Order: sequence, then structure tokens, then C-alpha cells
Amino acid sequence: QVQLVESGGGLVQAGGSLRLSCAASGRTFKRNAMGWFRQAPGKEREFVAAISWSWNGGSTLYADSVKGRFTISRDDAKNTVYLQMNSLKAEDMAVYYCAASSSMSGGSRSGDEYDYWGQGTQVTVSS
Repeated sequence: QVQLVESGGGLVQAGGSLRLSCAASGRTFKRNAMGWFRQAPGKEREFVAAISWSWNGGSTLYADSVKGRFTISRDDAKNTVYLQMNSLKAEDMAVYYCAASSSMSGGSRSGDEYDYWGQGTQVTVSS
């Protein structure tokens, strides 16, 4: 089974940046879709970004709320996916979860399409 471990969360001021990392270990499916989700207190988990697998590095998909501010990328050689978060807002404060699929190469906005999940990393944004 694949294990996912997120890192890079922390406290940042509004307008600042953070880069989250998700390292995969165990049985790794390199040619798979990866995604980021988040859950704020009192709210349901929501889709943030996804990246498909492709020979040229994969195509990306973003939630409207983060499009233009966040960038998802992957380094298959390192079994790692990243989420670069710029221009952070208070609304971005949440626990961020990394997800991976062993059955699809294209990204999806639906959490049901992902088989593996990390433990989450907290992102706190101060005004």
C-alpha cells in the first residue's frame, strides 16, 4: 500500500506563500493522478488541485478559489507532489491533505476517485 506524508504547513501572513510537499512511499504508482484537498474547521473537505500523469509532466486542475494563486506540480523521480501556495488568504486556512489514485491517470475533483490519503498538514493564515 502507498503511504503519503505531507509536510510544509505552518503559519504564514496573509499575502505570503507556503509550499506543501507530499512524499509517497511503499508501493508507488508513478503514472497516477495526485491531488490536494483541504478541510477548514466546521466545513467539509473540498478539492484544491489535481495533477494528472503524462509524459510531459501532467496537466493540472484547480478549484476556482485557488486558481492563479496555487500551483500543483510533481516530481515522479522523487515520488513527490507539491503545492505552491501564493497570495494566501485567511480563507485558505485549513488542514491540507494529499491524495493519490492507483486507478486513474487523469486528475479529478472528486475525493472518491482517490485511493490513498495523507495525514494532513495544517496551514494557518494570519491577517
